[in-house]
Amino acid sequence: MSGISYVAVDWGTSSFRLWLMGAGGKVLGERRSDEGMTAAARTGFAAVLQSHLDALGVQADLPVVICGMAGARQGWVEAGYIDTPAHLSDILKGAVGVGGQARDIRILPGIAQRDTAAPDVMRGEETQLLGALGLNAPGEALVCMPGTHSKWVRVRGGTVERFATFMTGELFSAVARDTILSHAVAGAEEAVDGDAFRAAVAEAFAAPALSANLLFRVRSRQLLFGGSAQAARETISGTLIGVELAAGLAETKQGAPVTLIASGRLQRLYQMALECLSIPLDAVDAEEAVRRGLVGAAAAIWKN
Repeated sequence: MSGISYVAVDWGTSSFRLWLMGAGGKVLGERRSDEGMTAAARTGFAAVLQSHLDALGVQADLPVVICGMAGARQGWVEAGYIDTPAHLSDILKGAVGVGGQARDIRILPGIAQRDTAAPDVMRGEETQLLGALGLNAPGEALVCMPGTHSKWVRVRGGTVERFATFMTGELFSAVARDTILSHAVAGAEEAVDGDAFRAAVAEAFAAPALSANLLFRVRSRQLLFGGSAQAARETISGTLIGVELAAGLAETKQGAPVTLIASGRLQRLYQMALECLSIPLDAVDAEEAVRRGLVGAAAAIWKN
């Protein structure tokens, strides 16, 4: 096990990802499971972490750096929040140690926007920002981070100035599962219907105030004119993403690029949506971003 420096963990609400890291940020091993905060709160955070460390044969004195929901109020140890405007280096300074453990375990804090008119919080995404942009990224960046709760973040010179959260992913699940539209999407195939998706994005982006009506049209269009469950699903997705983009891009100068931090299906959908609106973008893989952020945090904490 020589050459190992530390363990990096991204601990979400429903997912757990662990990387065994060597010198220079090289990945020497990894573990993944669905033992996120919700499951770990029942079985014990220390026990979950140790089971994965044991599976990789990690020595007892190797330090661990964690980001995500393990630092929430309902998590392992509350890591609190850094208030906006927050320089990304403030996150590294705010790491909280976990007491009563044989090894050095640090949990990174989140970021809070304590604005009574627009209160907001993020936890985990700040580490992705650190990994994608670095501590001293010059100029201004508008960052889109899709997910169950999508984030739109304005960063200037390494400082998070403002951000907004959109429940797009959660709304999609609720609408497709728990409303009359569940009948329209039943049996939808996995492949993306690009035409239906792009048309829905453009329509919702142009008239976001009509979003509730646009969603019901999924049902009425299918009843009156037919159409596949796949097209219905992508129309719902495109409508909700189009509404999100209308808000996220509302104060952006025309032609300004968006930094998209995403992976998998969400990366494909948001990239397609931005491209159909002729919005330039720089794409960064979300998993690579969070891992790079954890590497930067470890280097600052333990001076590797």
